[in-house]
Amino acid sequence: MSDLPPLRESLEAHGLLAKKSFGQHFLLDLNITRKIVRLAGPFEGRAVIEVGPGPGGLTRAIVESDAGPVVLVEKDPRFLPLLNELDTGDGRLRIIEADALKVVEADLVAGPAHVVSNLPYNVGTPLLIKWLTGPWIPHAMTLMFQKEVAERIVAAPGDDAYGRLAVIAQAVAEARIVMHLPAAAFTPPPKVASAVVHLVPHADRPDREMLKRLETVTAAAFGQRRKMLRSSLKQLGGGALCEAAGIDPDARAETIDIAGFLQLAAACGS
Repeated sequence: MSDLPPLRESLEAHGLLAKKSFGQHFLLDLNITRKIVRLAGPFEGRAVIEVGPGPGGLTRAIVESDAGPVVLVEKDPRFLPLLNELDTGDGRLRIIEADALKVVEADLVAGPAHVVSNLPYNVGTPLLIKWLTGPWIPHAMTLMFQKEVAERIVAAPGDDAYGRLAVIAQAVAEARIVMHLPAAAFTPPPKVASAVVHLVPHADRPDREMLKRLETVTAAAFGQRRKMLRSSLKQLGGGALCEAAGIDPDARAETIDIAGFLQLAAACGS
């Protein structure tokens, strides 16, 4: 990697600019990308998937690390020639031109894998939900989001940011913010600050059927978050559902912890 030109030079040489329609904001400071990779690791030879690598600032740091196979999923074909320049010829790097929302991760890697990405802003949350609730379970995820989204992922009951995303994320994984970045760290600078969230799936995570019920319950509960659960969950059983789950029907969604929502989801399926 040390023989490569600086990222800004590479971008200029290829005439590349970020596309607003793809939610692209490039992270070009290799000191920052190396820190993110350190926070994500150690990888100990496991595969790493990176979504939306763009010019490859984070990719350079991943390739320098103890990662095994490195799979890049990039939707924007303009970056493929630049990313190909990062191939050291050792067979570790694989570049896939695809929409990450449609990719089947199990077809990309064998065995446990990390996901490490500066996610495009416009698809960050759908991608996280896909990895949290889909059939493919990552070893760990280290993902950059807008600060507001990151705070929603790690929020606790009673927090203003507490909602569906927090419940689903924390039902499946341990989630914590490990790094904050100002807008000025990116090219072009976004209008908001960003944060990196590290998620490690629980060993006893809910099965897919339970997760579907959890999504249904949280959609109803937080869809009318100011109402009491007996009202917001009326279509799912209302007060009777709450009582079956051992939850106060007069409580509001924002006060119910993860265990409480899992109890509601279990009762919803019984």
